[in-house]
Amino acid sequence: MGNSLLRFLLVYLTVAVTSAYGQSHVYKPVSAKKSAAVNPLSPDPIFSYRWDNPKASDELEAYTLKPVLWHNPAGNFKMDAYKSKGEITVIGAGDIRFDFGQENAGWLEFESDDVSGDVEMSISEYNEPAVLNAGAEHPVKTLGPVKHGNIYRLELNRELYEGVRFGWIHVRKFVSPWHIRNLRLVCQTKPVNYRGSFASSDAELTRIWYTGAYTVKLNLQKDYFGAILMERSDRHSWTGDAYPSQAASMVAFGNYDFVKLNLTNTSGLNNGILSYSLYWVLSLIDYANYTGDTAFVRKYISNACSKLDTAYNHFGKQNHLGFYGWDERLGAGFENPDNPESQRAYQMLSIRSWAEFGGLMNQLGETALAKKYTGYAEQKMASIRENRGWVSAYGLHASADAVNTRLTTPQEDSLFFKANYTDRVNRLSYSPFNQYFVIAAMAKMNRYDDAISAVKDSWGGQLKYGGTTFFEVFRPDWNNILKPNDAPINNQCGYTSLCHPWSAGVTKWLSEEVLGIKPLAPGFRVFEIWPHLGSSLSWVKGRTPLASGIISVDINVASGKSSFSVPANTMASRVAIPFAQNVPEAFYINNKLVYKAGQRADTTLCAVRDGYFILKNVAPGNYQCKAVYKIKRAQVKPSQQNWAYAIPTMEQDSLTRGNWTNKYGKSGYMLFNDEQTGAHLQKLPSYVKGVTIKMAGDVHKPGIIGSLADTLGHPGAFGALVTKDPQPTAQCITMDIISKDKARHQLALYFLDDEGDTRRTAVEVFDADSLKILSPVQLIKNYEKGKYLKFNYTGNIRIRVCQVRGKNAAVSGLFFD
Repeated sequence: MGNSLLRFLLVYLTVAVTSAYGQSHVYKPVSAKKSAAVNPLSPDPIFSYRWDNPKASDELEAYTLKPVLWHNPAGNFKMDAYKSKGEITVIGAGDIRFDFGQENAGWLEFESDDVSGDVEMSISEYNEPAVLNAGAEHPVKTLGPVKHGNIYRLELNRELYEGVRFGWIHVRKFVSPWHIRNLRLVCQTKPVNYRGSFASSDAELTRIWYTGAYTVKLNLQKDYFGAILMERSDRHSWTGDAYPSQAASMVAFGNYDFVKLNLTNTSGLNNGILSYSLYWVLSLIDYANYTGDTAFVRKYISNACSKLDTAYNHFGKQNHLGFYGWDERLGAGFENPDNPESQRAYQMLSIRSWAEFGGLMNQLGETALAKKYTGYAEQKMASIRENRGWVSAYGLHASADAVNTRLTTPQEDSLFFKANYTDRVNRLSYSPFNQYFVIAAMAKMNRYDDAISAVKDSWGGQLKYGGTTFFEVFRPDWNNILKPNDAPINNQCGYTSLCHPWSAGVTKWLSEEVLGIKPLAPGFRVFEIWPHLGSSLSWVKGRTPLASGIISVDINVASGKSSFSVPANTMASRVAIPFAQNVPEAFYINNKLVYKAGQRADTTLCAVRDGYFILKNVAPGNYQCKAVYKIKRAQVKPSQQNWAYAIPTMEQDSLTRGNWTNKYGKSGYMLFNDEQTGAHLQKLPSYVKGVTIKMAGDVHKPGIIGSLADTLGHPGAFGALVTKDPQPTAQCITMDIISKDKARHQLALYFLDDEGDTRRTAVEVFDADSLKILSPVQLIKNYEKGKYLKFNYTGNIRIRVCQVRGKNAAVSGLFFD
């Protein structure tokens, strides 16, 4: 039954915890016991397993997985006995792809007593064998297996593990039939338990919470929080990346001792990135607020003060930031990180860090330090306001950091929102890392419907793409040009990671903002419960783990029944039970009437305003609440904005090929490297001031079928700009076209895959001034004989050409009409 083309076979997912097979000498088998219910909204294959008292000092452990699907196009792998005996018979040369159902941290291996011929193995996060940048131990994630007795293991790096969802066996040369037994993925894990939880009436939000948690869990190493699963040469601790990763870990796992260890290990590191020093300080504040470990904070006060004082000395200067994010508006990573938007964002991040650290120092009784740093924040905020038009200069990211200081006024927030948050396309940052700060700002502006919409567009879009972990970068319109689990678009971040825990901050955001559990004093000594269901959610429930104890919340505005708990030695200064659009008649707490419509309310027990019953200074205990409604109104999903692009459509032309002279370029042209390497044949139109090309390699060689003709229509040489693959973060070319007018013009780009390398290339177009994206991402493929991409534009634009698959991305010409 495995002989049909493109046949996938579904088998039962097996988690083996009794043996780690060939890796038992490296990691002991998982010691956890299956004691919890399976959660269908979590991608974690061992979600239901629980450890007894897991600790930061625990070693990594191992478990194995069998594939849930396989793709056997040529039928040369007989699968008849696989489900019953775990045996595959190889009867010819070819490839078989296995899908393990979700991303994992592991390595691929099988057993055999009779291997013959030539065999290789591959792994990947997506549905083609992975290829990464130079610098990785094995950039091409395909290799012959290493034999250990009768075990054949794919060993791609010294630590063995990679990010693996898909695995392959390639029989390159067949000699005689042979057998594969016990094919498996050996997975590593750091012992942690899901002490926190989240669920809502929107199953997608629930999946997002658990996917963020799983993304972090996969990257937990023995002694530190990892920052990427695939080995591409940068698999070490990144201090700023750890800020949202640790935040998600605290609400999901409550593994506070491990967060403490990572803070210790990264206390002297900023990876050469100024903002990362401040994210470390914010992580220290988060840790203090969640654990109450003030002794640890006191140990690192001088360290934090040094970082904060450095930021104060930087203020108002043109600083070398090193990095602020992969988004075009933030300088596209390492390309231009010191641009004005990033500088403004860093200033606001500094103000936020001073203000929050000052607040923590006040809680600790360090009044001099509290005064110093809150003074810094207020002083510098006042200096910024001396420029009366300052708000208009702030884009999405800088305005988000400004709002997150909590020092902006409602009027300023309104201006920010109107300028930066009403465009569904451009209110999304390219990286979910930076988007975490954007949705945090939306919450502070009380724009919860917009925030939830943005969460579903960014993180929900990754789920639609097939993600079971969250990505380094993502655009929702990838889903319009790529199929689920296709190779992603590589870009300024390099070869895109599909398991990047810096994208997990949304898990903490959902716990604090939608579920509403938020500390107001170290260790939740004082906290609030203030759920925000927006217009669409009818219920939410979950738990937040404390260093000792659990806060649980269960809110249902449809039934009116809710409950919450206040642990011992804490106080809920505010508990807000929403009734949404319903009209309340009465409200009971533990069967005691505390509100009756039409009667004078005792506000010391319960105040009613803005769609909430509000309780104050609630003592430890378990509370059952019941709202009785005079009028019931169901939650209504708000209308969604359209995806609005300034350049909504583009056309591709595969018929004209290199014969452009009668169809394109009537106003002007650039034939890249047409005359010789580094020399373009060009005639710019009168309305173009110039074209600036960056990050490109040059190619010139004899012409082939599809090469651009010369200006007389005669066959020409092959010339192209190419991306500098496989260099790290060199997977793009940028072209800035500076116009002299604001009229509408047509532009066409010509692509030719001169080597028939099945290149796939992506194209993005931005406003060269605001750096907002102007068009949906375009995918150019099957261009072995040449293909044009044409569109209309106005003003100054930036074109970013990105490699997806193939040796590199190649573009041969620009044509103006």
